[in-house]
Amino acid sequence: MSKKEDSGGKKCSHHTELYAEVPASCLPIVYSPEYNITFMGLEKLHPFDAGKWGKVIRFLKEEQFITDEIIVLAREASEADLLVVHTARYLNRLKWSLVVATITEIPPLLFLPNFLVQRKVLRPLRTQTGGTIMAGKLAIDRGWAINVGGGFHHCSSDKGGGFCAYADITLAIKFLFERVEGVASATIIDLDAHQGNGHERDFLEDRRVYIMDVYNRHIYPGDGYAKRAIKRKVELDWGTEDSEYLQKVDLHSEGALNEARPDIIIYNAGTDILDGDPLGGLAISPQGIIKRDEIIFRAARRRGIPILMVTSGGYQKKTARIIADSILNLHRQGLIGEEALDVAGPSHVSLMMSKSVSSGATLAAI
Repeated sequence: MSKKEDSGGKKCSHHTELYAEVPASCLPIVYSPEYNITFMGLEKLHPFDAGKWGKVIRFLKEEQFITDEIIVLAREASEADLLVVHTARYLNRLKWSLVVATITEIPPLLFLPNFLVQRKVLRPLRTQTGGTIMAGKLAIDRGWAINVGGGFHHCSSDKGGGFCAYADITLAIKFLFERVEGVASATIIDLDAHQGNGHERDFLEDRRVYIMDVYNRHIYPGDGYAKRAIKRKVELDWGTEDSEYLQKVDLHSEGALNEARPDIIIYNAGTDILDGDPLGGLAISPQGIIKRDEIIFRAARRRGIPILMVTSGGYQKKTARIIADSILNLHRQGLIGEEALDVAGPSHVSLMMSKSVSSGATLAAI
């Protein structure tokens, strides 16, 4: 396909539906009911709560923070979208149920026809991936965005694993670099309990991307090769608790953002750090998770850096409630919501003003 120029003047290799204009009346919170995986109970064979994303939305609705009308409906990433990062060989391998069963760690999937695996497992993951890409653009336009799903940080361009079949973080960043004028650097702050080896492998040689990763040193994936991409590495021990954890998050996020002033922060906000998580091995309280998210959003706000949050791992039923409570706290603190839409830094103001005029959005939303 011939290269086309997008509205920002950058060269783009394909047409995408993921950067469609979003009404100014919508909050930059991205979700689709298609995120949730339900199929003959097979999703229960993995410790991941494959319906947690819908539960987060339900809790936010019950608290009257959002309605269906103001949520941005995620769209599924197309094959052309995925090929911005993924190799054709890797995407073709996903047409084998055995490969998907291995990546998602749900062995019975290998016995199912691939068309069912595509529809019931991979389509939800592709929709979450599309949601992350959409949220990246929204974060630049609005100053912040949350994809209620996504955060598949173990997947790289040519390899999946750890329930991660698509490299949504890498894709969101590459889309911004290719399509949005003025976005030339990114910082990934990965606070999932596991090392984010997927995006680390993808950006190993890319100086535009600064990676801070805080993780349990003793658990999956232990990818020494990928660790070379981490600019600020914080390795934790079993059972790390709130006081030590929050001190390190605060210290190192400040350090990371002082070292490299990015055009956007991608915040991988895994809740598998929660005490009792069967895979995370840490001992952070619900209040500690809420405070952690506040620390990161506050650091972004102080510097006027747009921030995109994805929810990543979390393997207990109560994590959905904690994610919702954290989002509500960010709103109470004035870090998200309509009143927080002016957080984008000076470097983005002229860009956003031109976008606001072209999209019909009001300048008050800057």
